[in-house]
Amino acid sequence: MYALAAGKGIKLFIPPIYDIFWSLVILVILAVFFYKFFMPKFQAIFDERSSKIEGNIQKAAKAREDADQARKQYQDQLSKARVEASQIRDDARAEASRIVADARTRAETEANQITENAQRSLKSQQQQALVSLKGEVGTLATALAGKILGSQLQDDAVQSSMIDSIISDQGGQSSDKRQA
Repeated sequence: MYALAAGKGIKLFIPPIYDIFWSLVILVILAVFFYKFFMPKFQAIFDERSSKIEGNIQKAAKAREDADQARKQYQDQLSKARVEASQIRDDARAEASRIVADARTRAETEANQITENAQRSLKSQQQQALVSLKGEVGTLATALAGKILGSQLQDDAVQSSMIDSIISDQGGQSSDKRQA
């Protein structure tokens, strides 16, 4: 058995010619059938997928361009907003300094007016106190002079002249004391 197989050797693996011929005929028929009926459908599917992919690529490119344009607009708007914010801050600072300066000026004016009113009030009160003091000093001087002279000075004219002379004497002495 082994000898029989050894004699035929490689011929065992090669089919007969008629099998090869009919196999080639069937293969050609299947290839033509496949090429005629299946290949157009596959080609249509491939073309459709190809067009979808190209469409998606175009959509993606357009979306990228739109995104770049939107980003550029956003950055432009952001820079404009920053400039406007800076300008608003500067305007607010200038307005605040102007308001502070106006308030300071008004406060100084009011303080000066209050000081002037207080000085006028003090002068008025000083004048009233001086008049009141002159009257009281005159009355006391008259009473004292009456006691010293031993008589009462009943006459208003005499009292007035005596008071005026005493005040003028006192005024001269007080101005001498101020100079010294």
